[in-house]
Amino acid sequence: MKSDLIKTEEELKIMKKAGKIAARALSQVLKAIKPGVTLAQLDDIARAEIVKSGALPSFMTVDDYKWTICATVNEQVVHAIPTDRKLEEGDIIGIDIGALYQGFHSDTAVTVGVGQTKLEEEKFMETGKETLKKAIAKAKAGAKIGDISEEIQENIEGAGYSIVKNLTGHGVGRQLHEDPMVPGFGEKGKGPLLQENMVLAIEVIYAKGKGDIVLENDGWTISTKDGSLGGLFEQTVAIKNNGPIVLTPYL
Repeated sequence: MKSDLIKTEEELKIMKKAGKIAARALSQVLKAIKPGVTLAQLDDIARAEIVKSGALPSFMTVDDYKWTICATVNEQVVHAIPTDRKLEEGDIIGIDIGALYQGFHSDTAVTVGVGQTKLEEEKFMETGKETLKKAIAKAKAGAKIGDISEEIQENIEGAGYSIVKNLTGHGVGRQLHEDPMVPGFGEKGKGPLLQENMVLAIEVIYAKGKGDIVLENDGWTISTKDGSLGGLFEQTVAIKNNGPIVLTPYL
């Protein structure tokens, strides 16, 4: 493992601030989600909050991506552009956001319902939320990436859903996406060693139906091939000897 993937204590302090900024912006977006609101309006809220905090939107550092958030609705899984589409009662929406502060990134995401959602959709989202908590608990120094990956896979597939295996979590730091990759499937005890002061974006990326995906015509949005609901939950987590620290606490 490259030594630059291990952060110093000073760098971790900066990353905590980057994480809190992203979490605050996400919280403001979540408060605004209701039927009739456009995805572009949510993007404006997110950008204003991040800039006000002295940071920049991480996603705007990605080549040709001009927005602050990715806003995935229903069958969309990741990377959806925040357009003028209006949210409707019963939709589910995933908000993915990151903040770049003093040279370091953060990355976090959550999926929520719009207005009243069906019980089966609530179960789908609750499974992803709880799976992420359990996966984070496995992110301890001395463990392996596979310990996290297996936890995600067992919980999602155990509930009758599918992992989107083409998409993974990742390291975070001076780059938004760094090594190591953190798949949502794998085997306990396998993969790279987790070391103190590594920082990971642990992601639960899953589908209500099958996990096969397609790229939409906009060149960004990735959706489920079968049109089933997609879910996304993500937190930036620092690995410590005495257990993981969530750097993006949005709730």
